[in-house]
Order: sequence, then structure tokens, then C-alpha cells
Amino acid sequence: MAQRKVAMAAAAFFALLAVASLLCAPAAAGLVRMEHPAKNDGSLSLLVVGDWGRKGTYNQSRVAYQMGKVGEQLNIDFVISTGDNFYENGLTGTDDQGFEQSFTDIYTAKSLQKPWYLVLGNHDYRGDALAQLSPVLRKIDSRFICMKSFIVNAEIVDFFFVDTTPFQLKYWTHPKDDHYDWRGVAPREKYINILLKDLDEAMKKSTAAWKIAVGHHTMRSVSDHGDTKELLQLLLPVLQANGVDFYINGHDHCLEHISSRDSPIQYFTSGGGSKAWRGVQNTNEDDLKFFYDGQGFMSLQLDHSEAHFTFYDVDGEALYHYTRPSLRKTAGHLQASGYVNEE
Repeated sequence: MAQRKVAMAAAAFFALLAVASLLCAPAAAGLVRMEHPAKNDGSLSLLVVGDWGRKGTYNQSRVAYQMGKVGEQLNIDFVISTGDNFYENGLTGTDDQGFEQSFTDIYTAKSLQKPWYLVLGNHDYRGDALAQLSPVLRKIDSRFICMKSFIVNAEIVDFFFVDTTPFQLKYWTHPKDDHYDWRGVAPREKYINILLKDLDEAMKKSTAAWKIAVGHHTMRSVSDHGDTKELLQLLLPVLQANGVDFYINGHDHCLEHISSRDSPIQYFTSGGGSKAWRGVQNTNEDDLKFFYDGQGFMSLQLDHSEAHFTFYDVDGEALYHYTRPSLRKTAGHLQASGYVNEE
């Protein structure tokens, strides 16, 4: 036990050094804004994983091992989690040992001792949702940076993390046997309206070369959960109006890339952090580019001019690559794309 505590303390100290340069401040639109520096050459690299927290089971540990290897190869700056961080019902509190058993004790590779930016998923809301937002967890493992909705500015890119669980009406009206922790969220309509307003204002003020939205729930998906109609109706118009390049999510336990037919936005699902293989593939109104019904994760490499995505499986094999040039000039002005960047 003593050795374990020493190892935990060492990991926490290493992660603390990684986040020492982070500055937190309220964004003008009301969202917390965190500053994370890009590399000296202006580039950025990161990993994205979702739907993982199962104490190492369902191949979570194998995915974590491959993440460590790829993370070292790419010299990643941080990790993004697309939610459902702890199964089946979130955490019971800040003293829940599941936090260490599913996070600290699993993602042990040196390359993964970087900040983790996390959103909540629907399974997280079924437990003590506020526990995951608590600074107590950061004292246990300082990598863990979880908020409901916030912005991470990494110089060339603004990541807009969106709390998508409250959007789904069925969680409110037909929760079945599940309990959702709506503290600080209810009433639903008011919460969503304020969040959309804050996102819209923050996105309009962004002058980054890339705008990326991150949420738990699918916007477009051909897997088990499919499209989320509330996000298509309420959130997507805000993303399109503000020239968001990519929407990244989890929720469906698979890896997929879907391209919008009516705007430049691209949808990426990275929800293969543990339990997967649901055996479902449906049709979709948009253009399916890639689908893998299994476990794995995603990498993203960015510079001012280009974004490169790669999906990896549980053995670390690269399954799919996608590269997209920036639709904006580095000075913050847009190229001919139909978007207007309002100052």
C-alpha cells in the first residue's frame, strides 16, 4: 500500500508539472476557459478516448497500453475523454475507489501523464456527477480535469467541451430505473438555453485556426444509439453558424467518421475505450467515411494548415486516416468557405 501511495504521488507530481502552465479564467461568454500551450513549432497532438471506465475489464487495459505507445510516438500534449468515464453508474463520491481503479491504475504510461480534459456522459450522471467535478479528485490525480462545459484554447485551436446529457429528453421523462444527478442543471430548458447562448458567444469571439466541439452524445452515428435528434435540432445550428470544423463524441462504443452533406463539419466517434462489439450498423443521411464496431481510440495532430486524424484498434493497428486542410488563414480570417467569423 505504501509503495502504491508513493507511485500515485509521483504520478500526480509529474502530471502537476504538465499542467503548471495552465491558466483558468472565465470566458467572456461565461464558460471557463483554460489555456494550454501548443508545441514550440505551433503544432499540437492529442489522443481521444471515450466510454472506458470499467476497472480495466473489457479490454480497457489493452486500449490503455496502446494509447501509451501511440502517445509516446506522437509526443502528445494531452488526452480528451468523450465521457462515460465510470461505469455503470458513475462514482458514488470523491472517495469512490473506482476512480483510481478505472483511471489512475489503468492509464499508467509515461506518455499519458499529461492533462486529461473530460466531459460527463449519461452513465456519469447516474452517479454523483458533482464528484467528478470536485477538486478532491485532482488532489488524488492531478491529470483529471473534468467540467460540464468549458473551453480549452491551445493557441491554434479552441476546443469547446459541451455537456450533452441534459439535452436528451428521455433521461428526464423516461429514466426507467436510473437516477440522474440533475443538481445544478434543472430546469432543463433554462440550462440548455444559457449553455447554447454561452457557446454561441464564445465561438463567435474565437479567432483560432480550428474550432472543435467535444461532447459525449453522438450527433451523427450509424451504430446502436444512432443520431441524437436533440443535438441536431439545438446544438448543430450553433456549430454550423460559427464555422466549427469537427464534432467529436463518444456514447456509441465504436470508431466512426461521418461527413456532413450540407456543411464542412465532420463527425468523429471515439467511444471504444472498453466494452464494444455491439453488432449494429444502420444507414445515415450523411456520408459514412469509416466505421469500426470495436475497441480502440483516436489521435489528432494539428498545425495551422492541416488536421490529421487516425483511428487505432486494441492492438494499436492504424485502421483509418483522414486529413483536412484548414478553412481559415492563420491570421484568423476565413478563406472562401461560406463562414463568417464575427468579431
